[in-house]
Amino acid sequence: MAAYVLVEVSVTDREKMMPYIEAVDATVTNHGGRYLVRSPDAEVIEGNIGQHPLKVLLEFPDMAKAKAWYASSEYQAIIPFRTDNSVGNMLFVEGE
Repeated sequence: MAAYVLVEVSVTDREKMMPYIEAVDATVTNHGGRYLVRSPDAEVIEGNIGQHPLKVLLEFPDMAKAKAWYASSEYQAIIPFRTDNSVGNMLFVEGE
């Protein structure tokens, strides 16, 4: 069953976050993931959009691969560049 990682984020210092931005794509693809959405332009049809404008949706073949990506040494090494220079939410969900 496919697994999805949904991220919404507000970048507070893009320059200091650049090491994360430059490295994250390779960490995703190296673990079998791919980007489905990476956009600051979400149109709200019902309800509220959430507090952070940038929406990212990753797809992995299964939850084990998604969790292996997150726990990988290469991703863990760049997380501080994201968490120190942005605020946001990240969640994992299984899907079809």
